[in-house]
Amino acid sequence: MSRRNSSIFILLISFILFFVSTELFGNEKFIDTAAVLSSSGESSLKLPDFYMVLPFFILLLMIATGPLFYRHFWERHYPKISILLGLIIVIYYIFFLKDTGSLVHTLAEYISFIALLSSLFVASGGILIKVDRKATPMLNVIVLLFGAVIANIIGTTGASMLLIRPFIKINKDRIKPYHIIFFIFIVSNIGGALTPIGDPPLFLGFLRGVEFFWFIQHVWYIWLPTILAVAGFFFIIDSRNEESAEKVSRIYSNQIEFKGFRNIIYLMIIVISVFIDPAVISWVPNLHPLPIGLREIIMFSMVYISYKTSDKASLKANEFDFEPIKEVAFLFVGIFATMIPALQLIAYEAKINGKDLTPGIFYWATGLLSAFLDNAPTYLNFLAAEMGKFDLDINHKIEVLKFEIEHPVYLTAISVAAVFFGAMTYIGNGPNFMVKSISERAGIKMPTFFGFLIKYSIPILLPIFFFIWLIFFYGEV
Repeated sequence: MSRRNSSIFILLISFILFFVSTELFGNEKFIDTAAVLSSSGESSLKLPDFYMVLPFFILLLMIATGPLFYRHFWERHYPKISILLGLIIVIYYIFFLKDTGSLVHTLAEYISFIALLSSLFVASGGILIKVDRKATPMLNVIVLLFGAVIANIIGTTGASMLLIRPFIKINKDRIKPYHIIFFIFIVSNIGGALTPIGDPPLFLGFLRGVEFFWFIQHVWYIWLPTILAVAGFFFIIDSRNEESAEKVSRIYSNQIEFKGFRNIIYLMIIVISVFIDPAVISWVPNLHPLPIGLREIIMFSMVYISYKTSDKASLKANEFDFEPIKEVAFLFVGIFATMIPALQLIAYEAKINGKDLTPGIFYWATGLLSAFLDNAPTYLNFLAAEMGKFDLDINHKIEVLKFEIEHPVYLTAISVAAVFFGAMTYIGNGPNFMVKSISERAGIKMPTFFGFLIKYSIPILLPIFFFIWLIFFYGEV
C-alpha cells in the first residue's frame, strides 16, 4: 500500500472510531456546546481539564515550525501527527468524560467542512480562465475586488478556488508572496462578510434564525471601507513591484478566455445544496444518527461527477491535483478534534462572564480566537453568550430575531470579527491553506506561519481591525 493510500486509510479508520464510539459507549444525541451553555441552568456538560488544550497548541506549534525547521519530516509525517494528536482527545472524551456526543457533533462539522471545500475545489479545478493582459496594480485590484464580491455568492472557498490560478498566471512574470497574502486577505476572508453563503459562521447564524439579508444591511458600511483599505495597501505595494515586469517582451491581445461552463453549473448545485438542511427546509430528511446529511451527500457526489466530467485539458492547464485538499483534510481533522476542549472552555467562560462583556470585548474575543480556532463554532459560542447576557436563548428562532432587532451592535461585532479575523493566519479559514498549497505547488515561496503573522497580518490587518473597533464598537454597551 502506498504512503498516500495508507494515510487515507488511517483517516477513514479515525472516522469509523469517531462514529462507532457512539454505539459502544452510549448513543447520545449530538451535543451543541453553544446550545447547552445558553440554557439558564448550569451546564450539563462535564468540562474538560485545562491541560487538554495542549494537543491543540502542540499541533498549532508544529504547523508553524514544521515547514521552517524540519520540513522533510513534517511533509512526510504531518498526517500521522495530526491524527495522533486528534486521537488523544477522542480517547479522553470517550473513556474519561464519557462524552461521545461532542465527538460526533465535531465529526459532523468536519465532514460538512470537507464536503464543501472539496466539492468547490474540484468543481473550480475544471474551469479555465485565461486573461491575456499585462499585469498591472490596477488590474490586480480589480480581480481582488471582483473576488470579494462573488465571495458572497459562491462563498470564500468558491471564489478562492475559481480565481487563484488565473491570478497567479496573470502575474506570472512578477509574482511575489504578497500577491497571495492579499488574495487570502480579500478574497478568501474579508470579502465574504455580506451574506450567509459568504462564510460558515454567518451561515450558522442564518440557521439559528438571523435573517438572510441582515448581514448585508448591518455589515456593508464596515465591509466596504475595510475592503478598500486593504486593496489600497495592496495597490501601493504592487505599484513598487517593477522587478521582472518587463522580463517577457510580448504583445497582449487583451482577451479573456473561459472554459468550463459545465463546471459553473456544478458550482451552482453546490451553493444551492448548502441550504438543503432540515433547519432551513422542513421536508429535508434528517439522516441521524449518521454524521452526514443530504447536503454532504450531494457535495461529495459533485466531487466525483465534476472530476470525471471536467475537461481534461482544463484540468491539466490548471495543474490540478488533489494534494491541496489532501493537506487541508489531514491537518483540519486534527485541528477540529484538538480544539474541542478549547472551544468548550471558552464557551463556558463566555457564558459565566457574559454580563460584563461589551460589544467591543466580544469583537476582540471572537476575532482573536477565530484567527486560531475554527471561526464557525467560535461565532456560535459567542452568539450564545451574547444572547444569554440579555436572557435570550439561541435555540429559539423568535428570540434570535428579537436579539438581532434590539441589539444589532452585538451581532454585528461578532459577525465582522469572525469573518475578518479569519485572515490573520493560515488556519483562520479553510480556503487559506488551500490557496497557500496551490501557490506553493506553482513555485511561489510562501511565508511560514509566523512569517505570515509578523510580516503581513499584524502590521497590515491589525491596525485596520483596531480602527474598526474604535469607530464602530468602542464605548458601545
